[in-house]
Amino acid sequence: MSVARLVSAFQFCPGACVFGARPPADPAPSLQSRALNLLLGQLPYKQQLASAEAVQAHVQKLALEPASFEPVGLGRDVEATLTKMGGWPVYYTAPSSGHEGCNFVMFLHGGGYINEIVPAHWRFVGQMTRKAGVVCVVPIYPLAPRATAKDVVPATAELLRMLLEDAGSAKVTVVGNSAGAGLALAACQWLRDRGHRQPNRLMLISPAADASVSRPEQVEIATRDPIQDIPGIVEAGRLYAGELDVGHPFVSPLNGAFRALAPMTIFSGTRDLLYPDSVDLAERARAVGVPVELHLLRDQPHNYALMPTPEGRRARALIMRAIT
Repeated sequence: MSVARLVSAFQFCPGACVFGARPPADPAPSLQSRALNLLLGQLPYKQQLASAEAVQAHVQKLALEPASFEPVGLGRDVEATLTKMGGWPVYYTAPSSGHEGCNFVMFLHGGGYINEIVPAHWRFVGQMTRKAGVVCVVPIYPLAPRATAKDVVPATAELLRMLLEDAGSAKVTVVGNSAGAGLALAACQWLRDRGHRQPNRLMLISPAADASVSRPEQVEIATRDPIQDIPGIVEAGRLYAGELDVGHPFVSPLNGAFRALAPMTIFSGTRDLLYPDSVDLAERARAVGVPVELHLLRDQPHNYALMPTPEGRRARALIMRAIT
């Protein structure tokens, strides 16, 4: 079966959108999820992170041929508006029926801080806009090595501060995946340290919380992760760190303080090289009184919450309910 037909089968499997009974505490992965793990292992994602040299070559290619960041696949009944804030392109998406009284979502995309927002991210933004009836704010933040954490984190935090001011009494949720989730966490730590208001909730999908990737157990997990590898993640983190140490909280927010942060919902899976950091993140936040929900699923890959599987659809249903 071709990749396109296999993915299509995942997306349109009958009954996959039923969220009735609560699943067991540690459910076995669905057939679709197991097949997707096999498929992901055949795609070139992991090869692109196999070495520092592979990452450097990828970054050089992107410098010569920058990827488009324009919205693709938002779907029906969604309007997108482009503006500039702080010199960055920022998109607003809203239901075509109007946005009076809508809550807000700031979405921060993943990509290891070196890759641009992709159509899968835009489809997710379209789903949130349409299904939850929210206004999504999507900053197109500059990428490493042209931009580094020293500038990206404060600028992102400033955009979030302005959104929180403009939103008034409306709910503001920050949703980020992978690198975007790490950026979300670092930005909220920056806001807290300067006495600014927190968003209502952080939704963190496979957060990149520690750029050092230095836990001994991650060497074994890397052999099972179908998408990521340690050398490439370390190199991308080094490029994003710039003149900062990779352990700086802007780069590795797991090393920051967690007191007085917004409540968090975290999604991760045990085939995700980064999942031990999610467990540690949840424990550290809970220890200082931050409410945390950790959805850690067996044999799920990095970013499973955005995948076309039953597990992914259940995760997205939780996100839709939280942001509404």
